[in-house]
Amino acid sequence: MLSEAIPQLAWTATPAGEYSYVNQRIVDFCDVPYGDLLGAGWQSLIHPDDVIRAIDAWNSAINIAKPFVIDFRLKRRDGIYIWCFCQAFPMFGEHGKITEWFGTYTDISDRKQAEEEQTTTSRLLNESQKIAKVGGWELDVVTGHLFWTLETYHLLDTSPEEFNPSVDAGISYFLPESRQIITDALEAAIDHGKGYDLELETLTTKGRRIDVRTTCSVTQEEGKTVKLTGIFQDISDQKSSQRQLESVNKALEDVNAELKSIAHYDALTHLPNRTLLADRLRQSILQKKRNGRSIAVAFLDLDGFKEVNDTFGHDAGDDLLIHIANNMKETLREVDTLARIGGDEFVVLLDDLVNPKECEFLLQGLLKTVVKPFILGTNKVQISASIGVTIYPQDGVDAEQLLRHSDQAMYRAKQSGKNCFHLFDVEQDVAVKTQHAEIGNIQTALNNNEFVLFYQPKVNMQTGEVIGAEALIRWQHPQRGLLFPLDFLPVIEDSPLSINIGEWVISTALEQMESWRLAGLDIPVSVNVGALQLQQTNFLKRLENILSQYPNTQPHHLGLEILETSALGDVSQVSTLINACQSLDVDFALDDFGTGYSSLTYLRRLPATLLKIDQSFVRDMLDDADDLAIIEGIISLASAFGREVIAEGVETVAHGEKLLSLGCKLAQGYGIARPMPAEEIPQWVKSWQPDPAWLRASENEIGGNRYNSMQV
Repeated sequence: MLSEAIPQLAWTATPAGEYSYVNQRIVDFCDVPYGDLLGAGWQSLIHPDDVIRAIDAWNSAINIAKPFVIDFRLKRRDGIYIWCFCQAFPMFGEHGKITEWFGTYTDISDRKQAEEEQTTTSRLLNESQKIAKVGGWELDVVTGHLFWTLETYHLLDTSPEEFNPSVDAGISYFLPESRQIITDALEAAIDHGKGYDLELETLTTKGRRIDVRTTCSVTQEEGKTVKLTGIFQDISDQKSSQRQLESVNKALEDVNAELKSIAHYDALTHLPNRTLLADRLRQSILQKKRNGRSIAVAFLDLDGFKEVNDTFGHDAGDDLLIHIANNMKETLREVDTLARIGGDEFVVLLDDLVNPKECEFLLQGLLKTVVKPFILGTNKVQISASIGVTIYPQDGVDAEQLLRHSDQAMYRAKQSGKNCFHLFDVEQDVAVKTQHAEIGNIQTALNNNEFVLFYQPKVNMQTGEVIGAEALIRWQHPQRGLLFPLDFLPVIEDSPLSINIGEWVISTALEQMESWRLAGLDIPVSVNVGALQLQQTNFLKRLENILSQYPNTQPHHLGLEILETSALGDVSQVSTLINACQSLDVDFALDDFGTGYSSLTYLRRLPATLLKIDQSFVRDMLDDADDLAIIEGIISLASAFGREVIAEGVETVAHGEKLLSLGCKLAQGYGIARPMPAEEIPQWVKSWQPDPAWLRASENEIGGNRYNSMQV
C-alpha cells in the first residue's frame, strides 16, 4: 500500500474529516493504539497551544474542499512535542464529490530549529556589529599594509605570531571559486571606489571550511582610493541552517509533487487518472459552450487483455499496458487527453472538433494502434479494443453523464463483435430514461395507494348463476384520472415491479372477498398472473404467505389466470408449480387461449382447469368464419382434455346465443357487465337477470329452465 511505502506519517480521512486510517509509522511515532487515532482521536496528540488553530484550519479545508496545510506540534512517544508539517489533499470520485482525504505528517523539527537558530544568530550578529566588528580588517592602499583584528586571526585558526597578513596571503585563504570573486571585488574597490558585501567560502589554517561574510568600505582622497575597511564574519552556522532549511523545503516540495501525482496521474502509465480527466472534461465543456465546437468522449476497453494477463503474468500485462498507452498517445493530437481509469480501461477526450465526424478518423487510428502485435519475451501477442463514443453538445449532459454514456456505448461495441467503435444513441437513451421515469412513477403510485381493483362478473349463461368475478387493476392517477392497464402495465412487464404489483392485486382481491363474505356475498375472484411473477423460484412460498394473511377466505375461491403463456420458459417447472398451487385449493386458468403459437402444447402440459377464449375471437365470431372455427376448435379441445371453457368479450345477446349453441356456457364481457368498483358488485348481483334469449337457448338445448341466481 502506498501509504505504508512512503517515509511520511500517512493517514486517510472520511469526507467529513474523521480519520479512517493511519499507517504504522504514525502508530510507532505516537505509541498510541491504532483505534484511538481514528475519528477525532488525533486531536489529543496536538500541543494545547496549537490544537484550536489546527482544528479550525482542518474544518475550513473540509468546508471548501481545498488542500489542508499547517505546521503544529505533535506529541512523540517519549512525551516530547515536535514540530510537524501536516498536509492533506481531497480525493474526488466519479460524481465530483470528495471520497476521502489523503494526508501526511512530516517531521520538521530540524527546520524549525534551524529557523530559530538563524533568527538568534542574526540577532547576535546585529548586536555584535554594533559593539565590535567581529573580525575586522583595514588596508592602506598607499603603503600596502594590511591590518587584521584579533578576531579575524581567530576565525582563520591563526594568530599574529604565526601569520603576517598581506593582500595576497589573505586572498589565499579563499577557496578557488571564491578567490577570483574577492580579487575582482578588491580591484573594483581600489580602481573605482566600489565597496562590496560578499558571502564566500574560505579554508582556515587547520583545514576547516567556513562560510564568511566580508564587506568593504572605501575611503578616497581627491578622487583616489587610499583606504579600504571591512569586516570578516564567520556565517557558517547561518549558512548551514539555510542549506538545511532549503533541503527540508526541497523534500517537502518533492512529497507535495508526489502527492499531487498520486491524486491526478496513473502510477503505471503516468497518464491522467479519472480525477484529472473529469476536471479537463468539465473545463472543455465550458469552453465549447463559448466557441460552439464539439468534444468526443471515447471509452476504450481492451479485448483479450485478461487472457494475456492470465497467460503471461501481471508484469507482462503491465508492459503491454504501458506499450499500448505510449502508442495511443502518439496517435492523438496535442489537444487530446488520454486517461487510464481502470485495469484495461482508458478514456480518450478528443477536444476541439470542428465537425463531429473528425473523431471517426482518430478512433480508427486508435483501433489500428491497439491491434498491432506486441512481443512479450519470445511470444507475440495481439489484442484489440472496443470503443464507445459520445459527442458533446449533441449529447448535452454533464461530464459524469458523458462518461457513463460512452461506457454504455462501449458495451454495444463489444456486442457488435469487438475491434470497433459504437456511437451512443441519444434518442434511445431518452426513451430508456423515459421508461425508467415511468417505472419510478408507478412505484410511487404503489407506495401512495393510487391503484384500485375493478371487478367484471362472470356468469353461467345457461343457468343465470354468477360464478365469480375477474379483478382488473386501474390507476387512479392524480393528474390524468382513471388509467386502464394498457396505459401502464406494458412499461413494467419485464421489471421486478410487476411482481410487487401482482402480489398487491392478489392481496387486495383476497381482502375484498373477505369483506364481501362478511356482507353475505360469497363470490370467487380470479386475478391475472404474468410470466415473470409465475416463474419466481419462491412464488409458491410467497403465495402461501399471502393466503395465510386472510384465513377466513377459502383458497379455492381464488383463481389465477396465466398471462403471456408464450413467455413461459420452463413449462415443466410451471406445470409442477400449478400442481403445487392446486394442492392449496388454488385453481389456474389459461388466459387469452388460442392467441399463442403453442397453445396446444400448453393445454397438454399445463394442468389448468379452465380455458379462457380470447375476446379477439369472440368479438368477430358472428361475422368471421375463421374466428368461429377457432372457437369451435377450442371448445372441442377443452372437452377432449376435460377442461372447462369461458368466453370473454361477450358484447351482445347474439354472441351469448351462439356460444351456448356451441356448448360454451360460461362468459364475461360488456354484454353482461362492465368492470365496476367493488362496492357496486353486491347490488349488481342482486339485480342481474340473464337475457331471455339465453334462457330459451338453454331450454332448447337441455329441455328446461335451470336459472338459479346467486343470492345476496
